[in-house]
Amino acid sequence: MTDTRRITTPFTAQSTAAEVVEGVDLTGRRVVVTGGASGIGVETARALAGAGAEVTLAVRNLEAGERTAEDIVATTGNKQVLVAPLDLADRASVAAFVAAWEGPLHILVNNAGVMASPETRTPEGWELQFATNHLGHFALATGLHPALAAAGGARVVSVSSSAHLRSPVVFEDIHFRERAYEPWLAYGQSKTANVLFAVEASKRWAADGIAVNALMPGGIRTNLQRHVAEEDLQAMVRQSSAAGLVWKTPEQGAATSVLVATSPLLDGVGGRYFEDCNEAEPHQEGTRRGVAPYALDPEAAALLWQVSIDTLAA
Repeated sequence: MTDTRRITTPFTAQSTAAEVVEGVDLTGRRVVVTGGASGIGVETARALAGAGAEVTLAVRNLEAGERTAEDIVATTGNKQVLVAPLDLADRASVAAFVAAWEGPLHILVNNAGVMASPETRTPEGWELQFATNHLGHFALATGLHPALAAAGGARVVSVSSSAHLRSPVVFEDIHFRERAYEPWLAYGQSKTANVLFAVEASKRWAADGIAVNALMPGGIRTNLQRHVAEEDLQAMVRQSSAAGLVWKTPEQGAATSVLVATSPLLDGVGGRYFEDCNEAEPHQEGTRRGVAPYALDPEAAALLWQVSIDTLAA
C-alpha cells in the first residue's frame, strides 16, 4: 500500500541548499541541471557539486555556463563540473543533448524557465512559456529515461511555482490560439504542467526506480523576472510580505530543489509537491501557498502526458 502521509523535514524556508545537502555523499553520482548558469540553478548545481556529484550545466548561453562552472569548481574544489548546450524551446537542441548523453544519470533537475514573457511563439507555433517550461523538459526527461532507469534509484526534480495557482492547464487552448494571450496565465499553466508531469512520470517510471517530484522554490530575485516591470516586481514583494511570505536568497531558493534531489527522507517518494523544504499542504483560498487540487489530478496528468507526446511527434 502506498504511504500517503505528508512528508516533513527538519528544514524550513530559511534553510540553504548547503544545509539541506550536508551529510549527503553524491560521489559517483551524475547530475544534470537545466538553466544551471543563472539564479537558483547556480546554487542548486553548487550544492550538488559540493556533495561530490559530477554536475552538467545544461545551458543556452555557453559562455555564462563556462563562467559558472569555473566559479563552482573554485568554491567547491570539485573539478567535475561540465557544460553542455541546451535550448529547451528547440526540439533539435533537446534531441542533440539526449543523443550526446552516455551512461547513467542519477539526478535530473528541470530548473530552467521563462516567466511572464511577451507573446512569443516557437517555429511550430507553440506558446513559448509552455514550450520551454513544460514541453522542452518533457522531451528531455523522456529522452533521458533510459539513462535514469540505468542509474537505479534516480530522481527527477520538476521546478514549479506558486504561480501554478493562477491557472490549470487549459487543454482546449493551451497555446492561446483562441483566447487573448495573458503572460501570467501562460506562465501559471506551464507551472501546473510541471507538477502534473511529476504525478504521471512517477506513476509510469516507479518500476524503474525513478522518483519524480515537483516543488516551489519561493520568491527570489533572479534573471527569471527580466520580463517583469520593476513596479510590478515591487508590488509582488509587497503582496508576498502581506501574505507572510519572505523573499529568499538564491541559496535559500535552491534548498527545496536540492532537498527533493537528495534527501534520504524522500527515498521512494514520488508525485508530490514541496515548498519551503516540506511537502505542501492543499491550497487554501486567499493564500499563495499550497498545491492546487488540479495540479495533482491524475486524469489531467495522464491527459497532459498524451498531449505532450502527440505535440512533440507532430
